[in-house]
Amino acid sequence: MTNRAHVLLWTDRTEAYTDAIRDGGLADRVTVETLARKDTPSAEQLARTDAMLAMAAPAGLLPKFGKLRWVQAMTAGVDGWLAMPDLPKALDLTCARGTHTESMPENIVGALFHVAKPYRAVAEHQKQSKWVHTVAQPLTGKTLGILGLGVIGAEVARIAKALGLKVIGTKRRVAAVPNVDEVLPASKGEEVLARADFVLLLLPATPETENYIDARRLKLMKPSAWLLNFGRGQLVNDDDLVAAVKAGTIAGALLDVFRQEPLPSSHPFWTTDNVVVLPHIGGPHPQRDRFVARLFADNLGRFLDGKPLRELVDRVAGY
Repeated sequence: MTNRAHVLLWTDRTEAYTDAIRDGGLADRVTVETLARKDTPSAEQLARTDAMLAMAAPAGLLPKFGKLRWVQAMTAGVDGWLAMPDLPKALDLTCARGTHTESMPENIVGALFHVAKPYRAVAEHQKQSKWVHTVAQPLTGKTLGILGLGVIGAEVARIAKALGLKVIGTKRRVAAVPNVDEVLPASKGEEVLARADFVLLLLPATPETENYIDARRLKLMKPSAWLLNFGRGQLVNDDDLVAAVKAGTIAGALLDVFRQEPLPSSHPFWTTDNVVVLPHIGGPHPQRDRFVARLFADNLGRFLDGKPLRELVDRVAGY
């Protein structure tokens, strides 16, 4: 058929995506081509591709596509795409928002237990064959503050409520969120910082959130509070955070995202007591391609039918 849409899967593992296209009943409506991430689209592919799935694209490439109308990013964060000076204005860009809802909430809750309970210290004592009696502090009755109450935040709130935590947080468009005791506008983020025992960052990377956690805002937090960043590394002023933890301004920080990844071995986060470094384990899942593929196939059907796409990126808001 000559009227099939040409779809380019620019990724190394394509089986989940081709399966989703087939299972969605779309295989007869598209011509699918695959391309390894290390390779560059050919002139023919640049000329005929209508829609593309990709992790990223090098600067200067997107304007060379002759027919490209839609790109499905494979990640929830799209700051790299939006930073491209030649990102075509008419190009629809969708993100993979919502595809971390199985892995990330579990890892965030694990992080809460990690910082609240004495398991780290107990593991060190075991290495020395030392029995040190410790009374674990409860999570019940504590306040979890979530800056960025999206899909992930809502799922974390559900689990946190079951553990007896009070949950407060911010949302760009204020509306009730199940299991959240109090939803505040983004402008009230500092109130959340002041009231929470655990502050969870799930904000996107935008000019407004750059260095949101700085020395002034860290001083608003309780000396006993922990900061957990599972959003973006750009949200935190690294030097200010190290200084605040060393000074006892806050109890500590657990970080899963960083400005530069892998985190350089010389970075002070590695050696600062009560700063826990995770190697960006929050979102990855053994079957994550399957989750992204499900979204991609749904969007592909919408694209072919001329319907609104899911998770369309708002270029003004930055996500």
